[in-house]
Amino acid sequence: AGPAAAEQGPEPPSLPASGGAARRRKRAAPAGAVQPAKLSRAELYKPPTNEELNRLKETEDLFHSSLLRLQIEELLKEVTLKETKKKKIDAFLHEINSLLSAIPETPETELTDQAWLPKDVKVPFLQVPFSVKGRFHFMPPTELKVVGSYLLGTCIKPEINVDMAVTMPREIFQDKDNLNQRYHRKRALYLAHIAQHLSKQKLFGSVKFAYMNSNHLKPILLLRPQGKDEKMVTVRLHACPAPGLFKPSRFYPSKNNVRTAWFMEQSTPKEGATEPPTPHYNNSILCDTVLLSHLQFLSSAATDFPGMKDGVALLKVWLNQRQLSKGLGCFSGFLVSMLVAYLLMKRKIVKMMSGYQVLRSTLQFLATTDLSVTGISLVKDVDPSLPVLDDFHQAFEVVFVDPSGLVNLCADMTASKYHQVQFEAKCSMEILDDRMVDGFQALLMTAKPILRAFDHVFHLKHVSKLQGACKKMQLLNELMDRGGNYVAAALPFIVSLLARGLSGRALLVAHSLPQIPEWPIDAEPPKHKDVGPLTFGLLFYPDFAASMLEKGPQADHPEALDFRTFWGEKSELRRFQDGSIREAVVWEANTAYQKRLIPEQIVRHLLKLHADVPESSICYVGALLESVISTGKEASGTGEEAMVSVVRSYDDLSRKLWHLKELPLMVTSVQGVHPALRYTDVFPPIPMKPIYSFHTQIRTKHLLLPAEEKPCPAYITPLKMICHMEGSGQWPQDKDAIKRIKAAFHLQLAELLQQHHQLVCRPAVTHTDVYKDGYVFRLQVAYHREPLILKEVVTPEGMLKYQDTEESQQLELEIQHLPYLTSSLHGLQQQHPVFGSTCRLAKRWVSAQLLSDNMSEECVDLLVAFLFLHPAPFTPPSSPQVGFLRFLDLLATFDWKNNPLIVNLNAGLTDADCTEIKNKFVASRSRLPVMFIATPKDQWSSMWTQEQPSAQVSCTLCPCRVGAAGLGLFPAPSAGASSNNPMLLWFEWRSKAIYPFVCSVI
Repeated sequence: AGPAAAEQGPEPPSLPASGGAARRRKRAAPAGAVQPAKLSRAELYKPPTNEELNRLKETEDLFHSSLLRLQIEELLKEVTLKETKKKKIDAFLHEINSLLSAIPETPETELTDQAWLPKDVKVPFLQVPFSVKGRFHFMPPTELKVVGSYLLGTCIKPEINVDMAVTMPREIFQDKDNLNQRYHRKRALYLAHIAQHLSKQKLFGSVKFAYMNSNHLKPILLLRPQGKDEKMVTVRLHACPAPGLFKPSRFYPSKNNVRTAWFMEQSTPKEGATEPPTPHYNNSILCDTVLLSHLQFLSSAATDFPGMKDGVALLKVWLNQRQLSKGLGCFSGFLVSMLVAYLLMKRKIVKMMSGYQVLRSTLQFLATTDLSVTGISLVKDVDPSLPVLDDFHQAFEVVFVDPSGLVNLCADMTASKYHQVQFEAKCSMEILDDRMVDGFQALLMTAKPILRAFDHVFHLKHVSKLQGACKKMQLLNELMDRGGNYVAAALPFIVSLLARGLSGRALLVAHSLPQIPEWPIDAEPPKHKDVGPLTFGLLFYPDFAASMLEKGPQADHPEALDFRTFWGEKSELRRFQDGSIREAVVWEANTAYQKRLIPEQIVRHLLKLHADVPESSICYVGALLESVISTGKEASGTGEEAMVSVVRSYDDLSRKLWHLKELPLMVTSVQGVHPALRYTDVFPPIPMKPIYSFHTQIRTKHLLLPAEEKPCPAYITPLKMICHMEGSGQWPQDKDAIKRIKAAFHLQLAELLQQHHQLVCRPAVTHTDVYKDGYVFRLQVAYHREPLILKEVVTPEGMLKYQDTEESQQLELEIQHLPYLTSSLHGLQQQHPVFGSTCRLAKRWVSAQLLSDNMSEECVDLLVAFLFLHPAPFTPPSSPQVGFLRFLDLLATFDWKNNPLIVNLNAGLTDADCTEIKNKFVASRSRLPVMFIATPKDQWSSMWTQEQPSAQVSCTLCPCRVGAAGLGLFPAPSAGASSNNPMLLWFEWRSKAIYPFVCSVI
């Protein structure tokens, strides 16, 4: 159940009778908040029908809750195409059909003689080298047929693409058109002539070219209707050869169809040189020959299988949210449809399954099957003349063979990209099996852009540098195979290079998919460098990412040479404690901040050494924000070491307090409450030693009096600690007497610490200050029954009753809730080392927005803790920067009106507890704070947000502003990582903007 649950739960405990609480009881529910449904008694107890019982049983077996089923059904209604739009699209397709059949022929010319094309139409193909044999003339297509997801009913909004296969006549081809891009150039000229004639028609709002999945060898023509329907649909024309035109054996993965002499523009080939295979080139031609057979195969699979349509739609949404469905080597909607058909053929799914079951089964298969190691095939009958899976594995990184046994559907996909899909599938299965997570929201409604999904990101700004990388890595054969596309040729080698260098540190090394935008028909086709910056994402193992040592093989082993070759001059011989002498690489880093950036050193070193990529071409986005929490003049660290020093001193003082035997009552526990003791203080306290020359010493009282002519001494922030004393019958039951007893304890603690440990102490009525290691710790004695005694109220009738008072609430907060929160977050820091730095970045941002008086530090800490404890669909952050970006996204997207934020500290809440909190939240929404945060010890009152932030402040944190902050954080890769980092403006712009007004008021 969720916030939309129909049942009204029992009333939660009443809120404290403070003025703010009373005001909250009177106010109405926030606009847009879900209200609990009110049903009559007859409706509540109406017996269910047989159909309802069947649906309930199916929901119980397949879904975690009825809400998940309803959400999926509503999503499918939203993304599927309506019948009214289908009729408009069908009419548009019929008009295109008639226009294509009426295009006139052209006279035959040489392939290189393209003067017959008007100047306002350019050939959508990079003709390098330009010289090629062959002749071409245009003839109307022999067949026009709609293929792909539109006919299958699996295309989804918002982008409706209809694919149309245009069959080119056999007469326009000659022998050996399979060689040296002759087929591809004829295909491009055929589309160019069609574009010339269709651009004159008033039917079309736009006629443009594009590359199919950004493959430079596969241009297509995009047609959109005129007027307000222009965004309704995009018809993609695919030119394909007549059936039987080519012999399939010419295109086996081991065959060559691009001659080295032609590609290198040499007059004669070298004697005795063997031609390398061109599997990607061959695959690009074969794909055009099987368009119709793939449609028939998928139609057969979808017959009498309504769940396939819904399942494929859900999988497409899942892929779109993860940015995996567009670009060169993507996991496209067509590919996922073929995968579902494969699972049906292998009986891993059956036609009785629902769309949700298809989604689960497909994700389970992806999570457990590595197609880069063990490929799969849709071939039913084994043909000994066809290539086997091993042949495909030698030619491609990922293997999924189509029903013809000739085409690898994953030919352009890198192993890294498939491993990313596999990783996402594993995470998704864990989410679906976890009842504590809203699987629908995490899987299908939350976008996972690369900046928030990976711990470190870097951009390769100048992809033209990959030409030099191809030369350095000797990738001539790959360049010929890819039609000169040096980005596609070098990318798999770059990723494998980085994966090897970061093995043991990085769980996943992923890359963005190269995407080429569409272009007008009168413009030259985009070049390979127009793909824009390439983005790489690194997902780390938190325990090993900051390791300073790369330990290699022993010096006398044969692997040592390979290790030295890989790491270059960084490799050196070292003797280790076990006596072994090994090759090793040691990275320079002194602080935690510098250790987090060791992967940057590795990336820059390897790309320069092996790919000739200069450091100026790499924009590394790993810690660009952390300068705002740096400490000290040199700013070499971000305060983690200072925080550790504080906690070490605190631990030592705690042990000293526990061992004080002369006290009347024993110390049962010592708990810190200051943010520094949970690693979340923005600027941790710095140990301050007094400069004796600036003071006059009064020896009799152990005092230092500041001298008048010297600078004022620095202020030392006290670090508050709660010292719990054991319970005893000797404690008085009067609140004033308890305060006096506590004051006596403060005096005795100061005396004993001075006597036994020579610590400078200054006792007071409410606390004792202890100066230790340059810090001041403020000890406050606590008695566990004191809050209860403060709640005692005597009625006029002389009766004793208990009720919350402002004083009891404040004391309870100080000695119970705040120590619990501090210890819980301290433990979270031990599990996730970047938790504290993320909190500090978040607080700096809140302060820069002038909201620090309206959001308590504890509230910000809990919001950040939520990101680490409940990261779905992400993994817990391993860098402060990505944690901060997710913090902004949480503020921008969380629905505070209809949902409580449940932070399950120490796993103290069960699934039933979370459900109860959600139900009671809906029932009592009007009486609860604007931001409601529940924890195991605070399930109903949201004490950290009771009074603030207000509704007005929550409007300041509206999605548009916070979203703008998130989008504006990162500079364009072309800007580089300059010293004037525009990201830092978001930590200072509001303060500067309001400064003149403050001055004028003063």
